[in-house]
Amino acid sequence: MRRALELAARAPFTSPNPKVGCVVVRSNAVVGEGHHAGAGSPHAEIVALRAAGDARGATAYVTLEPCTHQGRTPPCAPALIEAGVVGVVGAMRDPDERVAGRGFAQLRSAGIEVTTGVLEEEALALNRTYVHHRTTGRPFVSLKLALSLDGRLAAPDGSARWITSERTRRETHRRRMEADAIVVASGTALADDPALTVREVPAKRQPARVLVDSSGRTPASARLFGPGEVVVITTDACPHEVQTRWKEAGAEVSVLPRSNHGVDLVAMLDALGKRNWLEVYVEGGGLLSTSMLRSDLVDRLDIHHGPVLLGKGGPEIGELGVTTMNDARRWRLLSSESLDDDVLMSYERKR
Repeated sequence: MRRALELAARAPFTSPNPKVGCVVVRSNAVVGEGHHAGAGSPHAEIVALRAAGDARGATAYVTLEPCTHQGRTPPCAPALIEAGVVGVVGAMRDPDERVAGRGFAQLRSAGIEVTTGVLEEEALALNRTYVHHRTTGRPFVSLKLALSLDGRLAAPDGSARWITSERTRRETHRRRMEADAIVVASGTALADDPALTVREVPAKRQPARVLVDSSGRTPASARLFGPGEVVVITTDACPHEVQTRWKEAGAEVSVLPRSNHGVDLVAMLDALGKRNWLEVYVEGGGLLSTSMLRSDLVDRLDIHHGPVLLGKGGPEIGELGVTTMNDARRWRLLSSESLDDDVLMSYERKR
């Protein structure tokens, strides 16, 4: 199963599908293995069965419950039955309502011995974005923050280039490539005019770009309105002529309800979830970051600490509604990494 998990992790981007690996074993020898490379490509079980050639009498180790429904490719549970395997060892149940135990049940009904829960925690961690989307209907929200040593997002004059090093910026681009979309607010678009593309690492795809602008501040000439998928999330406070210019620049405009702080962020995540996006990577400034944290909508924090001190007056994370330690939200450390003189700390929300 550890080998199956290693195989599954080879694909950097499989959305809207999960990352899956499969190893076929007969007489204590591996006879076939494979992983799912992405939407539209064969599932891991099919790749492993093809590699095995003859899987009769074998046991298949799979990181996720084999599917039973016809999607872009044929279902895997019937393929395993037809191949003549005698055992299936699964790491975790598939939370997708189209599967949800049916795959394991179909295998057992065919007389195949099924074992589940092997290295389940590791499998869940590998597919945390997929599990989150399938259980909540919303994309997993990763928030990236570049902070000075004293917790500032920028200098007092608003300048933030560059708090962190070139190596850290490459890591940001790698994370962009893993997400379905990059999200920024109008403040960041106006201050930095980012292109929001993957440039510092090899990229076979470009994520979508999402602009959150409740009132129409961002001009259609902004660099993020480039080739590729662009979605603007706004409200009825945005003038129609601005919305028209955004559309003429190639963007899709989605008008959503307002909140006290601009766009209703819950409605935004619900809408983005309907696009089958598993993860959004938020690179917003202080206002969007604060709003998402205050609303408890962030699932992962990637905090890049740069080796600079900026002192009092620079922008920082704002009021989160915490008055006592009992109000504080808790996070679990996922990893800590040195990048030149920077430190990247990644946390997952404890829920």
